[in-house]
Amino acid sequence: MDRERLDRPVRLAVVEDLPVVLEGMRSWVAADPLKRVEIIASGDTLEAVLDGPGADADVLLLDLELNGVLMIGRIPELCAQGRRVVVYSVHEDEETVLNVLKAGAATFITKGESAEHCLETIVAVAWDRPYVTPTMAGALVVADAGTARPMLSAREREALLLWFQGMNKQSVATRMGITEATVKQYIERARIKYASTGRAAPTKTTLLARAIQDGLITPDDIIEYQSFAADGPQN
Repeated sequence: MDRERLDRPVRLAVVEDLPVVLEGMRSWVAADPLKRVEIIASGDTLEAVLDGPGADADVLLLDLELNGVLMIGRIPELCAQGRRVVVYSVHEDEETVLNVLKAGAATFITKGESAEHCLETIVAVAWDRPYVTPTMAGALVVADAGTARPMLSAREREALLLWFQGMNKQSVATRMGITEATVKQYIERARIKYASTGRAAPTKTTLLARAIQDGLITPDDIIEYQSFAADGPQN
């Protein structure tokens, strides 16, 4: 997150077709004593939100189903535009969560999540940090015990954990006493190993989801996140 954003709330655009849900969002944003988030645009279609002030949002909160239509097919397009997309849904099954993450969404929250977890998620995504809500964690940790799991080395797991916790690759390298190129190799090896088992993890978020499923990382490792890295973009 750039320095200018430190001095203002996260700008949020919301795409939601139920007025009562939108009003609920406005209420918990307004009630936040830290004033971490402000809703700058809302509407029941992507076009209505993004053709106006919502184009400048730091985070786009997208209802998975709008007017009876699943929006998962629009997520890759939005991410290709450089938008940070958080998907918001009544569904919380593992298949839905993983499909959303595979499509490129930064993370997934359910409509049953608490206001605090929703706010924490939005702020974390604006900062390009992973954040796992309890509901999302619950969906991921019930993976089939028969699922093929890759064998990651201890150093690969350590590099992944530090990267998931918010460090950029150079900071991970410094912490581990290795080069940034080696950190990149560890992460790429993990991706290749997952792809070889038929469980591709092309994005950071899907790789995190796979690691949680396989017990390599616990949700608390991310939920209890404390950054040891200096300010700056993660890579």
